[in-house]
Amino acid sequence: MMRVAALDKFGRPDVLKKHELPVPQLEPNEVLIAMHTAGVGSWDADVRGGWWPDDERPAFPVVLGVDGSGRIAAVGSRVRRFAPGDSVYAYNFANRKGGFYAEYVAVPVENVGRPPDGITLREAGAVAATGLTAIQGVDDILHVKRGESVVIHGASGAVGSLALQFAKMRGARVLATASGKDGIAFVRDLGADAAADGRRDDLKAAAREFAPGGVDAVLAFAGGKPLTRLLDALRRGGRVVYPNGVEPAPRKRRGISVKSYDATPGVREFERLGRALEKARLEVPIPASYPLAQAAKAHKRLDKGHVLGRIVLRVK
Repeated sequence: MMRVAALDKFGRPDVLKKHELPVPQLEPNEVLIAMHTAGVGSWDADVRGGWWPDDERPAFPVVLGVDGSGRIAAVGSRVRRFAPGDSVYAYNFANRKGGFYAEYVAVPVENVGRPPDGITLREAGAVAATGLTAIQGVDDILHVKRGESVVIHGASGAVGSLALQFAKMRGARVLATASGKDGIAFVRDLGADAAADGRRDDLKAAAREFAPGGVDAVLAFAGGKPLTRLLDALRRGGRVVYPNGVEPAPRKRRGISVKSYDATPGVREFERLGRALEKARLEVPIPASYPLAQAAKAHKRLDKGHVLGRIVLRVK
């Protein structure tokens, strides 16, 4: 048996309760991870509230969590890449064998990577889903090039704070949007060339001052009217990219490329993320950490908003 934080019904943070459930059984192509740190994300709150990515909802109790870190406890009969004791981080959305708010999680081996040197298990637990989302947005969808002017909208959040650093690593000039004096200071400390308050400033004016000829690209982790204002500052032929789930999503415009995407885990994807983490000498902001038994408190903090970086759960 293992300890988990799970739901018996959908609802507010208090529906997250301590449970004891059987340790998942392994398929031949899976690994069992003894969890160290689990990431807490807005998508977890969406599931807690009743959302699920497909029509086949799981049976209660539902264990939340899509990513985290730990050490290999056991491997399936076909697994050759890992052995018990290896340090790993993993990302698996809507895992049918239970999420990462648990002492053990079973995931397909292709959804698992090795954290690079210099990244602790605590940091790795915060960066699997968010790191993949950030690097794939910057490299694969937006195709950021050296010298381009790029806006990271929502740069103080769990994904945006990493995307900002990856865009700088690629040689872009970055205007970061955040909220509040602490948010502005936070993104400047992460390397932003300029910063604007998404709730107070005229983002169109800020973007045009930053790039008088028009912004080349926007990577958005927040939607709504502030994002619409940013789109007014894009040059013709500019690009807008956002992860699925950003609401309200930006509308398509003539002369501007607008694309959405989902982060994809995989062997090569984790290897590339590891190289980027090392090259960027990435700072992984973790503003709050809670023990597994206090997952409900973590969600209450998440629901308050204005989280600079990513909240995590301490499992081990």
